[in-house]
Amino acid sequence: MTIYGYARVSTAGQALNEQKETLKNAGAEMILSEKYSGTTTVRPQFEKLVAIIEPNDTLIVTKLD
Repeated sequence: MTIYGYARVSTAGQALNEQKETLKNAGAEMILSEKYSGTTTVRPQFEKLVAIIEPNDTLIVTKLD
């Protein structure tokens, strides 16, 4: 069982540091992150995550907006 974390911000001016720290503190062993606008559905790191996550793994997401 692996605990994954996913962090995303939508503008280049936003930082991922706070989300990554929150995920680490919540026990995420592997964190995938990306900066992509909310106007696009292209999410390479999220797609990678969906491809590697297995039954009984845990996914932690700090924000859904």
